[in-house]
Amino acid sequence: MLSVIDRGPPPPCPKRLNLAAHVLGAGLTTPDKIALAVVGPARADRWSYARLTRAVGGAADWFRATLPAPQSRILLRIGNSVDFPIVFLGAIAAGHVPVPTSAALTTGEITRIAADLDPALVVAGPGVTPPDHPARVVPLGTLRAKAGDAILDIAPTAACDPAYIVYTSGSSGAPRGVVHAHRAIWARRMMVDGWYGLTPSDRVMHAGAFNWTYTLGAGLLDPWTAGATALIPQDGTPVEQLPLLIGRHDVTIFAAVPGVYRRLLRLDPLPRMPKLRHGLSAGEKLPGDLRDAWTARTGTDIHEAFGQSECSTFLSGSPARPAPSGALGFPQPGRRIAILGKDGQPVPQGTPGTLAVHHDDPGLMLGYLHDAPAEARHLSGDWFLTGDSAVLRADGAIDYQGRNDDLLTAGGYRISPLEVEAALAEFPGLDEVAVTDHVLDRTTRVIAAFYVAKAPLDEASLASHVAPRLAPYKRPRLYLRVDSLPRGANGKLLRRALRDPEAVRAEVPDDQA
Repeated sequence: MLSVIDRGPPPPCPKRLNLAAHVLGAGLTTPDKIALAVVGPARADRWSYARLTRAVGGAADWFRATLPAPQSRILLRIGNSVDFPIVFLGAIAAGHVPVPTSAALTTGEITRIAADLDPALVVAGPGVTPPDHPARVVPLGTLRAKAGDAILDIAPTAACDPAYIVYTSGSSGAPRGVVHAHRAIWARRMMVDGWYGLTPSDRVMHAGAFNWTYTLGAGLLDPWTAGATALIPQDGTPVEQLPLLIGRHDVTIFAAVPGVYRRLLRLDPLPRMPKLRHGLSAGEKLPGDLRDAWTARTGTDIHEAFGQSECSTFLSGSPARPAPSGALGFPQPGRRIAILGKDGQPVPQGTPGTLAVHHDDPGLMLGYLHDAPAEARHLSGDWFLTGDSAVLRADGAIDYQGRNDDLLTAGGYRISPLEVEAALAEFPGLDEVAVTDHVLDRTTRVIAAFYVAKAPLDEASLASHVAPRLAPYKRPRLYLRVDSLPRGANGKLLRRALRDPEAVRAEVPDDQA
């Protein structure tokens, strides 16, 4: 049996589609229902579907008047507030292309993205670094004051028109713009039963920031598409308070990265979460023993999903079909995936290969920004190559084997080691540096910088050096001095040799072990 799984076809997508209209459509039948609550120790900020839709309509009118040319790119520099999804959906409703970015990016990082994107407009929230770019910068407060509320007027967009762009780290070390069409929201219908088990009566809490694509999709857009209620913790809420909020607000589905579940399991006692049906995990691999420990403590399962910025999630376990122990999950209904060998052909079942998604998947990106049309889908025949290694099991589940390249994952973000190395390269006294992920224990991996120097370097100085150059999630947690970096016969750096915990065990500081 070859490693090809066809669970298609996907639901037929209409030719005319606007992502914002699709997301808010279900709420038209329940205008007084709470669409969003930003919750914390103080009184929650609640938004009904009617209020949310009017706010999106006001933002759409403002964008339409400000940027008459269709499909203008709008760089979003907005922190963790309800303004983020309102501005995001308002721009799409007006026929423009918003570009969400992490509020944690430094001036240098966001300036490089702006130079690549060349936005027509930048929307900047308070306390969030804008780029050094000639585009007009509109303070969020100004937009909010001028936009007001309005009846939602939707631009006549096609399903295959660009809807939004997200930036992801590339193997070259430079962030790349991933262009998604309006049809991407249609493709997310396949996650409803294939991952979430989502119903209109659910109350979904996501532990991430608004402007992260995992939160934006699983925590906001998908619950609203289903007519459910989304709950987001107030900015700055400690992770340890999340179970109390889950219990207090009758949360039925909780979504987070593995690191959040790990921290919650350290609580003793772990507060009761009586309405919780199950958890969701994505962004990085969920260790099997972490899933087992959560189930033992809470009586609920965690359903993991795998995807990329280029195609969101397409493999997952679900309440209807939980992933077997140790497996990542199954292809979702409507998906077609394969595991390919170096020759581009499907490998036999049980043989490792490169995970690939069929080019007809409506969730697949239109392409990378600035790529030539011939390169737009980055295909091998009919397949988009993810760069991840996997194995098809006899039971139809997929085992994840890791990346084929050197890209790292931390807190759910993909990170190029070249970008981190470049930030460290000019530090005085540092001769060579290589960055990779490092295993601290069975459930914890951190970014580590292995460096060659004549004498040990001061870690506080190294950390201070990278702080203005890299967002916090990209910064190394460990700085480890080695005599030399491992290289092959041709002089190529062998990063994977640095991932052996035995090779560097003696170098790990006691407080990090």
